Amino acid sequence: MEEKKLVQLSREGNQEAFAELVKKYKTKMFNLAFGLTRNHEIADDMAQEIFIKTYFALPKFKFKSEFGTWLYQIAINHIKDYLRKEGRIKKVLFEESRQNTFILENETIRKEKEQSLEQRKKLIHQAIQTLPQKYQVILSLRDIQGFSYEEIARILKLSPGTVDSRLHRARKMLRKKLAPFLNLKGGNYEM
Repeated sequence: MEEKKLVQLSREGNQEAFAELVKKYKTKMFNLAFGLTRNHEIADDMAQEIFIKTYFALPKFKFKSEFGTWLYQIAINHIKDYLRKEGRIKKVLFEESRQNTFILENETIRKEKEQSLEQRKKLIHQAIQTLPQKYQVILSLRDIQGFSYEEIARILKLSPGTVDSRLHRARKMLRKKLAPFLNLKGGNYEM
């Protein structure tokens, strides 16, 4: 069934239709929340809260944009509110949780590569967390979620030019923060 029909049925109280919308977007909402909180439990809770807010806001949805765009607006606002309330905008820690499931002949080399990769991920995420929130959000939507400039513009209610300039500034700020680390060990830290 097409999304517009699912939204219409959901607005009429059809829980099965809304369950289909949740199924379609639950991973995206979790990934967005996780990308900004770096905590599985919080991201899971937030994804559920986002869908609860969305369900009760459905009567306000006027089909002027795509449902997904409207849902992301709700999600971004909910996550921003949470981060503000918790004072967690710059204090989020990267969660390191990778289990070694394969035993390889070159175990030492593999472990070193994994550690290096995890260190880079941690370093990048910590650098992102030090950026102003508007830059964290735009990096998450573009570089992590993969949205187009036009979709981001609709979600954040900005012009595409503003999206482009913010993304450019965010990436420039991120490169500047990571520059000292890129020069370590002869440039072993590849992005």
